[in-house]
Amino acid sequence: MTTAPDIAAAKAELDHLDIDTNPDTVRQKSRDFFWYSPVLKDRMDHLVADFVVAPKSEDEITEILKACFRHNVPVTTRGAGTGNYGQAMPMRGGCVMHLKHMAAVKDIQPGRVVVEPGCLLKDLDAACKEHSGQEIRMFSSTWATASIGGFIAGGSGGVGSVHWGQLRDLGNILRLRVVTMEEEPRILEFQGEDLARVSHAYGTNGIITEVEMPLAPAYDWVGVGVTFDDFGHMTGFTEELCKQDGILLKLATPIEAPIPQLYFQRFAPHMKDGQHLLLCMVAPHAMDAFTTFCARDPEADILYRSDETKWPRDPGHVFEYGWNHTTLRALKVDPSITYLQVRYGGDDMLEKIAAIREEFGDEVLQHLEAIRENGKVIFACLPIVKFTTEERLDEIVAKHEELGCMVFNPHRYTLEEGGRQTVDDRQLRFKKEADPKGLLNPGKMISWDNPDWAYDEMYSYPHMKKPA
Repeated sequence: MTTAPDIAAAKAELDHLDIDTNPDTVRQKSRDFFWYSPVLKDRMDHLVADFVVAPKSEDEITEILKACFRHNVPVTTRGAGTGNYGQAMPMRGGCVMHLKHMAAVKDIQPGRVVVEPGCLLKDLDAACKEHSGQEIRMFSSTWATASIGGFIAGGSGGVGSVHWGQLRDLGNILRLRVVTMEEEPRILEFQGEDLARVSHAYGTNGIITEVEMPLAPAYDWVGVGVTFDDFGHMTGFTEELCKQDGILLKLATPIEAPIPQLYFQRFAPHMKDGQHLLLCMVAPHAMDAFTTFCARDPEADILYRSDETKWPRDPGHVFEYGWNHTTLRALKVDPSITYLQVRYGGDDMLEKIAAIREEFGDEVLQHLEAIRENGKVIFACLPIVKFTTEERLDEIVAKHEELGCMVFNPHRYTLEEGGRQTVDDRQLRFKKEADPKGLLNPGKMISWDNPDWAYDEMYSYPHMKKPA
């Protein structure tokens, strides 16, 4: 984009919509959970949009995109702003499009639901359960506050991935309706292979206006905590548990001591020093099989069951101790820590986990999430990391990669650096078609800005606003 944006003209043209120009609330609506990362906090804390507009329909989205295209104004779309990687941060100011009003659940059928992108995950679940006793297959640990559109545009999996795999696996998104940012915006619908063009694309190449997702039977899931004295034994136990086809799980989260003792305030009083904690969500009808499986292992001690255990302080949903909530709870106690995102796969994944523990000790504490990949059980990992310097953090990442572990770096804000450090040609090709001026969430797709980038250092968007 070479022409300077005409912010005043765009605001004037959109003044009849729900527009916010108050500096305090615009700043608040310009932020996501980028501050999980000390690296991103240092680089992004100053970023702010020029105005926020909240459309109430697809027609209003089209109107906003058309006006901003005409006046060369960047548009960054956001839902609830619970993403951790700066996906919704306006790198070049401009307009933040807030989809909070587009939250209607439009149709519920056996096995599927059609919903607008701003609907909160908890509200979507509630509507499906009330209508037909169904629920969404997977959700982020920010279920209570995150939106379905944000989950699709920025997420990759979560609670439910132990059974259903990752969000972009075939069958986990059924259809997406998208508006392009052109002189005359187009409305397109994607299914099958074409879904990969816009899912997990941070809103860089189209605005999702309608989502069709698969559903599964709803259960009053039983939250369970099982303790172990040996972490390696617990990981092996978890892998075998997740292979039990007759035990229906929605979560299996092994967490290394002393994470629960330090950061899980409602579990800590009931745990011994050095005990490791496995958190699970189990379907009620599978609880007998689950307890039978645990009884076969003398090391497994059931500490907590949400359907039976009465503690003075109820711990709440166990999924709010897993996935990104593990890090969130740790940050509330110790703001100096941070985290990584790692994938352990292959026949030697337990050996890789042991090697990382041997290498780093308490500097990198293991927090695993069992997920399904191509019919096999593997572990995602969101370890708690003692942060000292950026240089040391980069050394820790490099050592993981040296040991054969795949790192999805949460201390990077671009699609490529937070993923496999390669260009997704499908998303790039669609951006060229759907966003010819590069106005959608600029700075998040390196392959658009600098196709020859070598990934030998952290990408710094050249047009990022600097503090005044």
